[in-house]
Amino acid sequence: MNNDRLTILKEYVPALSDAQLDQFMRYYEMLIETNRVMNLTAITDFDEVVIKHFADSLAISLVFADTHKKDEPSLLDVGTGAGFPGIPIKIAYPEMHVTLIDSLGKRVNFLQQVIDELDLGSTGSMEAVHSRAEDYVHEPGIRESFDYVTSRAVASLNVLSEYALPYVIKGGYFIAYKSERSEEEMNDAASALKILGGEISKIHGFTLPGSDIGRTLISIKKTCPSPDKYPRKAGLPSKKPL
Repeated sequence: MNNDRLTILKEYVPALSDAQLDQFMRYYEMLIETNRVMNLTAITDFDEVVIKHFADSLAISLVFADTHKKDEPSLLDVGTGAGFPGIPIKIAYPEMHVTLIDSLGKRVNFLQQVIDELDLGSTGSMEAVHSRAEDYVHEPGIRESFDYVTSRAVASLNVLSEYALPYVIKGGYFIAYKSERSEEEMNDAASALKILGGEISKIHGFTLPGSDIGRTLISIKKTCPSPDKYPRKAGLPSKKPL
């Protein structure tokens, strides 16, 4: 196994160095090692991880090309799980300030081990936070403080928007990773976006490199503050979507 198969990631970030590809390799090794004792991902084949996790995460470069203005932008990955898309983004864009949040302490411990092993905190900042999205937003200085908020979590767009948009600074973006067919979700989310102060800015449809898997990135711009009552308490956003 070598870095040659990782060069497919350069389709999204051409400037990736050998050192960065080494970080992706080590991340893969740690993911597989830990997955033997903790359920992090059902995808373990190297080529599949490269395409379905690493490349999929880095497709956000399509959005950055339109919006990446600051020298050191901040990004929050909501419900990051095994670190996707946040860790690949941090490896590829070391100048970014990246925060990962997850509700499971064991996963957060794994994420912190990856951050330490790959020395991802040495350029810019990176942290893994053990919290729920509906709780972390109430920490001092956190609400409406991130340039970008992302999520690959499995939930409908109206539910994800309630968790994510309150974190986004005015003029910033919530970027939702979705499957190829997401028109119905976007229609269903129209009311939630209006309430939460967001509007769909751009839809990026793409096919993952080396595959026939169609994916969509929905870029939602924050146009005005989200009401303080959102996100609601745990469970309500999914039980009673906006």
